[in-house]
Amino acid sequence: MRDVPNYLAEQQALSSGELATEWVKFEELYSKKLWHQLTQRLLAFMKTPILSEKVDLLKLYDNFIADFEHRINQLAFVEIILFVVRQISDPEECIKFLHKIREKVKTSDEAQILCLTAIGTIHLQLQDLPNTKELIEEADKLLNQYDRVTPVHRRYYDLCSNYNKVIGNHANFYRDTLRFLGCMDLSELSDAEKQDKAFHLGLAALLGEGVYNFGELLAHPVLDSVKVADKQWLVDLLFAFNSGNISKYEALRPQWTKQLDLAANELSLRQKISLLCLMEMTFNRPANHRQLTFQQIATETRLPVNEVELLVMKALSLGLVKGTIDEVEQKVYMTWVQPRVLDLKQIARMQERLTEWSAAVNSMEMLLENKAADILTL
Repeated sequence: MRDVPNYLAEQQALSSGELATEWVKFEELYSKKLWHQLTQRLLAFMKTPILSEKVDLLKLYDNFIADFEHRINQLAFVEIILFVVRQISDPEECIKFLHKIREKVKTSDEAQILCLTAIGTIHLQLQDLPNTKELIEEADKLLNQYDRVTPVHRRYYDLCSNYNKVIGNHANFYRDTLRFLGCMDLSELSDAEKQDKAFHLGLAALLGEGVYNFGELLAHPVLDSVKVADKQWLVDLLFAFNSGNISKYEALRPQWTKQLDLAANELSLRQKISLLCLMEMTFNRPANHRQLTFQQIATETRLPVNEVELLVMKALSLGLVKGTIDEVEQKVYMTWVQPRVLDLKQIARMQERLTEWSAAVNSMEMLLENKAADILTL
């Protein structure tokens, strides 16, 4: 049976200064059975490296925390444990320890998810992809029970993001990283981490299959971290894709072809920007005037006329636009374009269209007022 008072007394005797003060405070809160306050104090202690690094955290757990672990909030308990396992050098031992902790928090789904993501992260570091995937799927089932963002969503999306980065799934990496960033305060990341996230997000947006909405990334402050001399080309390229600007795409070719992943996928990049160009052409036209000729599309996309029909069919099959093709007249009649997060220029164009629409409605209203007598006497 553990002797908590004796352990705390020993630690006080061996410590000095601020660390000794912490041990005194632990003893006081423990003796008064103020479990919530003790939990918060332990978390703050763990988050202060200058203090926690001086202590054998495994012994702290065995001789102190384990005595009241069943009395405290289970999610907070696992948060504390995640600091403890950092002092376990053997990954396999670390995994075994976390599995034991998971057994103790079975009544809390959030605490279980936190354990699963921690175990999954270690498996990923060991390049054990099958087990990592299995743990992600298990955590996903538990997360699906929530209709809100919980404190553990961030850890889950971070694991998913890192897993998809390793296996090269650009589309899923793009979506999960944006979700991860959406669950946290950007100030928690270092400048180097922000730049790494933003750079790989940009590449994933360009290379990701089915990713045609760049607006959320372009509006995210994380992108500011790559607006530096040697990375500005990526931001410019993203804006070029978002607006379907093929001239800008070609002008940036000397920069982006130096990035091996982009150079190796030049054909798919060309097709993606052509599709985005077609979407932008449709978006820029009023809803009642979306008749495009094959020649107009060929000119904007810089494709041969005989490839235009295939491009439009591709866009229709992907659900990017809706409409019909008149092969005889060589015209396309667009009725809908997939909604996207718009940048400021696109919003300005939408404002202009709304102004034109409002003027047309007012004009029709005035016409009806002026001609009301004639219409009623028909």
